[in-house]
Amino acid sequence: MNETVSEKKVALELRHITKRFGSEVIANRDVSLQVLHGEILAILGENGSGKTTLMNMIAGIYFPDEGEIFVDGEKVTIASPADAFRYRIGMIHQHFKLVDVFTSTENIVLGIRDDQRFNLKEAAARVAEISARYGFELDPNKKIYNMSVSEKQTVEIVKVLYRGADILILDEPTAVLTPQETEKLFAVLRRMRDDGKSIIIITHKMHEVLSISDRVAILRRGEYVDTVVTKDTDETALTEMMVGHKISLNIERSDPVNVCDRLTVKDIRMTTREGVEVLKDINFVARAGEILGIAGIAGSGQRELLESIAGLRHLDSGEILYDNPKTGETVNLCDRTPIQIRDMGVRLSFVPEDRLGMGLVGNMDITDNMMLRSYRKGHSMFLNRKSPKELAEHIIESLEVVTPSVSTPVRRLSGGNVQKVLVGREISSTPAVLMAAYPVRGLDINSSYTIYNLLNQQKKNGVAVIFVGEDLDVLLELCDRIMVIGSGKITGVVDARCATKEQLGLLMTSDTAHKPTAEEESASTRTEEEKSIVTATEAGKGEQQHDSNRT
Repeated sequence: MNETVSEKKVALELRHITKRFGSEVIANRDVSLQVLHGEILAILGENGSGKTTLMNMIAGIYFPDEGEIFVDGEKVTIASPADAFRYRIGMIHQHFKLVDVFTSTENIVLGIRDDQRFNLKEAAARVAEISARYGFELDPNKKIYNMSVSEKQTVEIVKVLYRGADILILDEPTAVLTPQETEKLFAVLRRMRDDGKSIIIITHKMHEVLSISDRVAILRRGEYVDTVVTKDTDETALTEMMVGHKISLNIERSDPVNVCDRLTVKDIRMTTREGVEVLKDINFVARAGEILGIAGIAGSGQRELLESIAGLRHLDSGEILYDNPKTGETVNLCDRTPIQIRDMGVRLSFVPEDRLGMGLVGNMDITDNMMLRSYRKGHSMFLNRKSPKELAEHIIESLEVVTPSVSTPVRRLSGGNVQKVLVGREISSTPAVLMAAYPVRGLDINSSYTIYNLLNQQKKNGVAVIFVGEDLDVLLELCDRIMVIGSGKITGVVDARCATKEQLGLLMTSDTAHKPTAEEESASTRTEEEKSIVTATEAGKGEQQHDSNRT
């Protein structure tokens, strides 16, 4: 880049923006900030700090109650996404909005009205031209249902570029990408920046903020704090500005103590109604007193695996054996309902990926959502709300849930605060097995470390913790073992203390199924001197050698 930040012109400016939801919630208060031409600006803030709301106002999804927006020095009114595109602003959301049966080109041109005759061949050529210009790897004629997650994200980015966007907003763009895919995306974003594009990125991964951004704007509780040059700051300083006080950013992983088998999964298989086999001969052991991490590209079977253990999905075959720590009895949970599992004396807690669809009821308040686990224990027609209310108040205080009161419907909370309520409720039930699918997705860094420490405390309490995560750095730092799933198969099991992100990334994209050996299953009981990456990583080494030979 030839220009310095101070020499660049302002592409987008917000002046005194305020947004309210009802009389209780002020999402943004008097926010003023600038985005420059040819820069990548990261937006940082805790959950409920108003980041997404602010970006949605720029993208035309919300309209500000107060304040002004300027594009290239001109005051503009953005009342819809169509208005945003007219001012060359496009937003790439975390959840893709694509039609699976259409090709990438058909999705990209869908909804465009330019009063010209539609020519799919010309559109495909322009898509190819945009891809070549910025270094995207995209087949214009490939169907969406045949694409990987990173390819779908590429379609979304090219879609806004096709419409002429010069200001791009990306919401958690790396949440479901492997490290290799993330590096490719960042390389593309840098080329777009050097071409003069203005890019706003929302991410909670601090190392990505420091790696990709030129400047960082910080929000705290809906208000603007400051904008700093990335090269002049560090993770600790950014976190302190975001939170307002010093915090510790260390995951204190303890060594497993009194480890014993708690949940044994044997040869389970699952096929959907459409005939797609989503789980193929899955075998693993979750042990009391350790954290078993599960890594894999989104849609590789993680969700189906945990939901089948929780009794929410039917299995074609296999066994799920639970060793009861109180009675010493071993029971098979396969194809049992959640109520049957509970009635068998199994203390199983599950934090699902779908927070509001499966974990909580959006229209119910926080207290009522606490009661979902206990209302069947009542002995009369009248519900006891005292204990659930006390639990709700305890979770709000200990996890710093941003909410007007315990009577607030959870659908009115930010995504991160909804997650805190769900995790707090599940941990409070003193489980023997705790399964958590992406428990920190959408959480700010302070809240994320709170959850990590809670999981580690559960491990110390003798709980068998199964943690599905998307941040490989966290998986390596928090877990004792990591099981990698690819296309419904286990492609490797590694000792988290010895593995690397690159090896995990290779295993995530490997097509070779791997059944853990007895040696691998005993890896967590070895001494520190004996611990090493288990044989599953040989598959990753082989692929790495293959890549080097191909290069």
